[in-house]
Amino acid sequence: MATFSNFNDERPTKVWDGVVARVHGGDRVMMALVDLDPNQPVPEHQHDNEQIGFLVKGSLEFTIGGETRALKPGDTYVIPGNVPHSVVTGPDGAVVVDIFAPPRADWANLERLDPSPSAWSPGAEEPPAAGGFAGDGS
Repeated sequence: MATFSNFNDERPTKVWDGVVARVHGGDRVMMALVDLDPNQPVPEHQHDNEQIGFLVKGSLEFTIGGETRALKPGDTYVIPGNVPHSVVTGPDGAVVVDIFAPPRADWANLERLDPSPSAWSPGAEEPPAAGGFAGDGS
């Protein structure tokens, strides 16, 4: 993988119908920007990989290890390896950022789509506040 990239330049991976992930990662960790269609169920599944993430946009109902929560943007979750989990998105769909360790080797053989913008993309939300980059002393 390249040191620098843009999610919208990545070829999305079709994880399930209605679930598309743009992936960037290294040897020991993988990050995915995942777009989920409105009212989209993700069936219960589990994997060896530890997964942490947060909801960027939309809403979803997440069940992890039998515990169900309604999530809103900014909410986070942790899924230990081999713990069953499932999701149903709300009426506006959802965008999440997921981190997997180790990377999901099983995604390597999934269908790849042509590059396209994510439902969340830079500039799609409110413009950044004046003052510039947080690390530039402003």
